[in-house]
Amino acid sequence: MSPALEILLVAMLTAAACALPGAFLVLRRLSLVSDAISHAVLPGIVLGFFLTENLQHPLLLVLAGASGLLTVYLIELLEKTGRLREDTAIGLVFPALFSVGVLLIARFAGQVHLDTDAVLLGELAFVPFDRLIWRGIDLGPRALWTMAGLLLINALLIRLLYKELVLTTFDAATAAVLGFRPVLLHYLLMGLVAVTVVAAFHAVGAILVIALMIGPPAAALLLARRMPTYLLGSLLFGVLSAVPGYGMARLLDVSIAGSMATMVGVLFCLVWLLAPETGLLARWRRHRRQQRDFALDLLLFHLLHHEHRPEATAERHRATLPLHLNWTDEKFARILEEGQRRGWLRLEGRMVRLTEAGRRHAQKRMETLTPAPHTT
Repeated sequence: MSPALEILLVAMLTAAACALPGAFLVLRRLSLVSDAISHAVLPGIVLGFFLTENLQHPLLLVLAGASGLLTVYLIELLEKTGRLREDTAIGLVFPALFSVGVLLIARFAGQVHLDTDAVLLGELAFVPFDRLIWRGIDLGPRALWTMAGLLLINALLIRLLYKELVLTTFDAATAAVLGFRPVLLHYLLMGLVAVTVVAAFHAVGAILVIALMIGPPAAALLLARRMPTYLLGSLLFGVLSAVPGYGMARLLDVSIAGSMATMVGVLFCLVWLLAPETGLLARWRRHRRQQRDFALDLLLFHLLHHEHRPEATAERHRATLPLHLNWTDEKFARILEEGQRRGWLRLEGRMVRLTEAGRRHAQKRMETLTPAPHTT
């Protein structure tokens, strides 16, 4: 297997593994928690390294996960005081825990160099050099097996607890009444997030972990209407951001993780603009259509009100109608053309008249807008 393919596979597996727990974070409006955990796990990693003196030891993962759970607990503890909002609590907790990790390194491991690029952006290009060797057999990059195992664990846990997680996400009170334990499930999910962050942190860095955990689910949420579709879309968007991100990094000779994070943002912006129902362009078209329909109804009401008044010819004349409606000539021409296209208006010389279909539509609209009389 070529190094380029190994890097791409690790990127795709990381994106998929991050997207699954991230989907529930987005639904629970806890997106910033991923940012907090990705920084606050540092004390756990440092303590684990001091105890084992081995960056690959499983104890680092356990202590980092515990540090992540401590972060969530402290955030909720501050929020429950009623004096602080969640975003404020996050802004207090994770810088404090991250600073503790930095101070521990500075005090007891001064010879360790903290590479800002490696911590924030990671370096996927180094993945092929860290090999997993078993009985003399090269099994490929260690990160490949780590992320594949993590993806499998995330998928299995979410599959086993799917109904419980969905119910506690959308209606925690009902879940508690039915005998579920929303708090336990919440901390289980946060533990899954913490483990995912720590496992992906070494290869891709904090920025990409946050981007992959929040960006793809946020894009999928703009399109999906059912939970299975939403989860599948989160996975798909994560993988789709990894492939062109790696290609852009090779083309421009820049950070792979940074390029992937950029593609996450580009992909989200495309979905935000082009989503069929919730996209910016779709909403703009709906707004324009509503404005046009309102203007057309106003013209129909005006003609219906004046059609049986012979003396009000100016109210129906094409040249003077824009003045009576306070419209520009261009706007009046567009609305008149639309009314003719729908078969509601016709021109008789220079006079604008309602067709029978237009009269019925105007009368029906008037009935729907007129409040019903009160009965005693």
